[in-house]
Amino acid sequence: MVDEDGYFGESVAASYDESAAEMFEDGVVGPAVGVLAELAGDGRALELGVGTGRVALPLARRGVEVHGIDLSRAMVDRLRAKPGGDAVGVTIGDFATTRVDGTFRVAYLVFNTIMNLTSQDAQVDCFRNVAGHLEPGGRFVIEVGVPDLRRLPPGQSAVPFRVEEGRLGFDLYDVATQSMSSHHVRVTDGRATYSSIPFRYVWPAELDLMARLAGLRLRSRWDGWTREPFTSDSRQHVSVWEKPAG
Repeated sequence: MVDEDGYFGESVAASYDESAAEMFEDGVVGPAVGVLAELAGDGRALELGVGTGRVALPLARRGVEVHGIDLSRAMVDRLRAKPGGDAVGVTIGDFATTRVDGTFRVAYLVFNTIMNLTSQDAQVDCFRNVAGHLEPGGRFVIEVGVPDLRRLPPGQSAVPFRVEEGRLGFDLYDVATQSMSSHHVRVTDGRATYSSIPFRYVWPAELDLMARLAGLRLRSRWDGWTREPFTSDSRQHVSVWEKPAG
């Protein structure tokens, strides 16, 4: 996973909420928080990649005790500065391997964050780390996109995901290694800025195998947080695995 001074350092943290403003809208956050609060019940929740608190803060306001893990102090500083930020405990570290005290009823990774782990080994380690934190019967929830390779004709490696005035975004895929990178170009007052972030895309069936290796089993998979059926046309999924009560 990248270090805190790299892809999620101060330059990204300073504008993160604004650059992802649509993900902070009530219609996006509300359904996610509703599902997570239901799964947490009267137990604790662990967010991997807690960032600036987009999900952790409203979940804490629902009365759920939330603890987060994040590598970026700059992102966590933004969380701390928000109302209620002191209610969310945070451990600085790589969420694939960092351990925190206690057990949790639910652990979750949202907004494609599993792909910030850029090797299969790291993603497998993440599942094992989560399994070690869950109480018996606890759930692990991941929200992530389905690799958009059907939009990739032979000989092409780029897929645009945002084309609008002042902003251009595209993903570059390497289908041999499952590596990808997201590239962002922004033009403000006639000046352009460019940034890129590496990822490793991962298939739903591959995630299920990682879960089995960690002793977890699939309970649910939906197209989104409002629990629409997952189909061959779905471009994203919310998946829930369970740690057996035994």
